[in-house]
Amino acid sequence: MPRKEQGWITFQSSEDERALLEQYCQESQRTKTEILRELIRSLDPKPQASLPGQPEASDVFSAPIELVSPQPISPKKPIKVSSRNLLKGRIKRIVMGSVNSEIILEIVQPIALVSIITKVSVEELELAEGQEAYAVIKSSDVAIARE
Repeated sequence: MPRKEQGWITFQSSEDERALLEQYCQESQRTKTEILRELIRSLDPKPQASLPGQPEASDVFSAPIELVSPQPISPKKPIKVSSRNLLKGRIKRIVMGSVNSEIILEIVQPIALVSIITKVSVEELELAEGQEAYAVIKSSDVAIARE
């Protein structure tokens, strides 16, 4: 019987995340399974997440986002999107083209995503290298968003 059918969950983590979990396990004298079960059980079954209040990259995969009617976005008002997959990262590089631009968003070193967006979008979002931004993944497209 495959592990998935037995209730196993497998995921990738960075070396820093693994070290942090190991350290926490040693200090609390509990197993990784106990710690992760406790974290899962503490999750809100109906989270109300939006872009500005998004959790860190390690938690962002499970944050559902509410679909809202299109309306003008003010700088102080959080936006909500229908896409379920949001990855917070830092803009590592922007390659500007005459029409489209390539955005390289580092999620967790050395993992980076590349998105091609219009030059106008780069300018309207005021994207710059070193800034935090979100990869908004819907189907096969990766869009870039900013708080």
